[in-house]
Amino acid sequence: MNVSIQTPNQVKLLLQKARAARKDTKKFFFNIAKKKGPEIDKLFHPTHDKVFSQTNCLVCANCCKTSSPIITNKDIDRIANHLRIKPGDFVRDYLKIDEEEDYVFQKTPCTFLNEDNTCSIYEYRPKACSEYPHTNRKNMVEILSLTEKNALVCPAVFNIIELINEATNMPK
Repeated sequence: MNVSIQTPNQVKLLLQKARAARKDTKKFFFNIAKKKGPEIDKLFHPTHDKVFSQTNCLVCANCCKTSSPIITNKDIDRIANHLRIKPGDFVRDYLKIDEEEDYVFQKTPCTFLNEDNTCSIYEYRPKACSEYPHTNRKNMVEILSLTEKNALVCPAVFNIIELINEATNMPK
């Protein structure tokens, strides 16, 4: 399987495949959680590294175009300081509270996304952005449902899932 993500066409194709495989992915995660449990990190982490070594996120930036991360109080202070505005002004001008009572950006695509898919606050970006798509987190078994959703946004996540499926030879 070719895991390289370097062109918009590759991004589009992988996202289409992810949508088509949604039910299979759910079944696969159910089976892998049941049979592999705590060993899942050993599958995800090296696969994450492999896929992201061959992925140019600037080709896609779908996460920034379609999703809004949770913004913590530390994020608010750091970004407001960088923008040289008061934290309250940052909240008023850029954030809203979502249905889960978390701060998120008011709109998508992200206000800080440049036309070339770079981030104008990259060094100060929210923690959730720097950790996205979370496929190298500890205790992956606990966030498989989030990973399933992220596969519909991030083509690299779909590649990771496909590679793990191939490696484990588990039925979907």
